Amino acid sequence: MFLHFFENLRRHGVPVSLREFLDFLALMKSGAVTYDIDAFYHLARTAMVKSETRLDRFDRAFAASFEVLAEIGTDEVLAALDLPADWLTKMAEKHLSHAERAEIEALGGFDRLLEALKARLAEQKGRHEGGSKWIGTAGTSPFGAYGYNPEGVRIGQAESRHGRAVKVWDRREFRNLDGDAEIGTRTIKMALRRLRRWAREGAAEELDLPATIRETARAGYIDVRTRPERRNAAKVLLMLDIGGSMDPHVKVMEDLFSAARAEFHHLETFYFHNCVYEGVWRDNRRRWSEATPTRDVLNTYGKDWHLIVVGDAAMSPYEIAIRGGANEHWNEEPGAVWLARLVEHYPRHLWINPVPEDHWGYAQSTAMIRDILARDAMVPMTLDGLARGMRALAR
Repeated sequence: MFLHFFENLRRHGVPVSLREFLDFLALMKSGAVTYDIDAFYHLARTAMVKSETRLDRFDRAFAASFEVLAEIGTDEVLAALDLPADWLTKMAEKHLSHAERAEIEALGGFDRLLEALKARLAEQKGRHEGGSKWIGTAGTSPFGAYGYNPEGVRIGQAESRHGRAVKVWDRREFRNLDGDAEIGTRTIKMALRRLRRWAREGAAEELDLPATIRETARAGYIDVRTRPERRNAAKVLLMLDIGGSMDPHVKVMEDLFSAARAEFHHLETFYFHNCVYEGVWRDNRRRWSEATPTRDVLNTYGKDWHLIVVGDAAMSPYEIAIRGGANEHWNEEPGAVWLARLVEHYPRHLWINPVPEDHWGYAQSTAMIRDILARDAMVPMTLDGLARGMRALAR
């Protein structure tokens, strides 16, 4: 069974090594987990998953490896259900009340329940719905799905209905964290943490334990020393495309902004529409009355700042290539000129594109912008894409 599990992990893109698999087997042999399917899941995940971005792939491999428990009437099921009797008993002690356990014991106990399940699996030849004996759905049999029985073994049901199954074989409640999937605030924070420049800033309010011990030993009395708190000193200039084709990406933009604000102590944010021109703005409600000249941004924030632009790069090529090509105002200089100035002024720059990477080739404007940026400076808004971009910025 476990060799099949190892093969499924590889098949689903989890890069588990033979050494990790052998460590997992050694842990199982040592009895590190017993009587608890959740503990077994977490043990396997801890032993064989090295990155949070692989958790969803691990879940799919785990389900594929043990989904035999949801099948009906096969030899594999009988083998899979060859569990230690005390496993089922311990699970019952964990999940059932005293009254429920007493009711099951009165009906013959867990050994009787499991034996009956095996016997009915051997007898049954097909699916059954309703009724009180066969393994199926919508009935009162102790075995099956979408029915009711106070001492049931649930098989083939996506979720609990009455909360009375002795063992929920098919529970899966772990959120999608695939490295190729779009992401939320928590996983964006995880990726942004790769861009860190630690420095001690502000008032000396944090206890400096090594200095306190050293000075106390030297002076002969308690001499408490403090120091400034250690903070991320990376400076980030965030420019966000807003409106038009970016409207479908508002949620992920909000997540990115929230994560960046929490992660970076030095963060300045401006908005633009489609392409950066001679003016950007901080408040979308005052974009026409309180715009900030882009040249002032260049003069205010030096080359030590990291520039991160977020946009789908999808627009008319004229908006990038020619004077007057902008769709909302008359631009005296092409958008390509202003993008080139930003790239030259901020050598550490990144363009995060919320459009899937395999769709970039459909927009000519995306190729034009990538030609202006540094090589590989445009990344998709996935966990892997952000991690790749933050590594590049941190160099």
